[in-house]
Amino acid sequence: MQDVIIIGGGPTGVMLASELALQGVRALVLERDAEPTPVVRSLGLHARSLEILEQRGILERFLEHGTKHPLDGFFAGIAKPAPQSLDTTHPYVLGIPQPVTDRLLREHAAELGVEIRWGRELVGLSQSEEAVTAELLDGERHSARYLIGCDGGRSTVRRLCEIDFPGEPSRSETLIGEMELTMAADELGAVMTRVRQTHKNFGAGPLGDGLFRVIVPAAGVAEERGTPPTLEEFRAQLLAIAGTDFGVHSPRWLSRFGDATRLAAHYREGRVLLAGDAAHIHPPYGGQGLNLGIQDAFNLGWKLAAEVTGWAPPGLLDSYEAERRPVAADVLQNTRAQAELSSPEPGPQAVRALLAELMDFEDANRFLIEKITATGIRYDVGDGPALLGRRMPDVPLTQGRLFERMHDGRGILLDQAGALSLDGWSDRVDRIVDFEAGFDAPTAPAALLRPDGHVVWAGDEQGALQDALRTWFGASKP
Repeated sequence: MQDVIIIGGGPTGVMLASELALQGVRALVLERDAEPTPVVRSLGLHARSLEILEQRGILERFLEHGTKHPLDGFFAGIAKPAPQSLDTTHPYVLGIPQPVTDRLLREHAAELGVEIRWGRELVGLSQSEEAVTAELLDGERHSARYLIGCDGGRSTVRRLCEIDFPGEPSRSETLIGEMELTMAADELGAVMTRVRQTHKNFGAGPLGDGLFRVIVPAAGVAEERGTPPTLEEFRAQLLAIAGTDFGVHSPRWLSRFGDATRLAAHYREGRVLLAGDAAHIHPPYGGQGLNLGIQDAFNLGWKLAAEVTGWAPPGLLDSYEAERRPVAADVLQNTRAQAELSSPEPGPQAVRALLAELMDFEDANRFLIEKITATGIRYDVGDGPALLGRRMPDVPLTQGRLFERMHDGRGILLDQAGALSLDGWSDRVDRIVDFEAGFDAPTAPAALLRPDGHVVWAGDEQGALQDALRTWFGASKP
């Protein structure tokens, strides 16, 4: 029997499998598709995801294949300079096609011993008090202590568990695809500039090898959402909106997306949990979807591993939903708002103009960009100093930086005075005392970090530290 079965071999599932493997937990990844997809559904990684990759020591691989872009215009495409002094060492978006992101995450997982089996489609689920069993289309059956659905917006896991997926259906739709164009680059640029004055969800950008990513509003909402559009539909809509079809031909893939927003009623059903798009869907404004899934996995991984290996305190695994579901709800809300602001209708355009003026105020600009980048997240871990619930920045140490000491996924006690003890928890938590500079020393001479880098205690009193250790890292050991 496996420790964990993960249904879905996309970025959420593979990241989760890696986090489990880092903690010594065996995870089998089952993916319905026969091979990795070449489809470029996501084009970038935001600051919080980049921090996660750095915390696990693999960021440089992504930087080698990506391009750094400023954060200008990432909220509803409103072209304002990025706010100053964002709380991150990565105040940019890394442009990188999703197939490259997927490949690099799979390589990381393989280094940790994760097994991904392709062409395995889930058709049935059953669970008992001790295990959950997955039945596959080819007749295979696999059992594990837990099963995680990372199988996308049309999640089979969610359906089999009969977890409600309430929300709003699509009211509008956008066509998207990769194809070749015959229009000259200068003419294409002029048309783009003109059309995007009123249609923000319109564009044609080069991908290399003669391919362009083309996005254009659809004429309406398709009755069969799973049916891809035809090239003729693209041509008709390009002509209707831009007055030219750009000479599109030779499509590599064509698809459509709507502005539906849905959030799973709950993330757990017994020994089955949901993560990524299986738990939430929303319009792609701001490029948050893939990032949200990676961050779900990062939050869930160490908690699930603690449950499997036996040291999890009561309620730790349930804190995954308590923390991540509100984050997803906020993303649904801000993408709804961005979708409205992208409408060419006079009312939404008036609101857009007003918001653009408000973004001239530094605090308003920062507030919106922190939503997109997820750097403003603060989990509810109790009352205390401002650091509590936030992830600790990458503070400098006498040798290196904090994130370099987080590669193995353990908890960390930052002890500036060197006066606190981890007796009974040193098998799960490391102690760091070698600081080049302080980290909010007047209010937090010491801080306890979870394996995902979020601060769950700050202070200087040994008894209070031990209470926090029991709450987040379980009982002490002799």
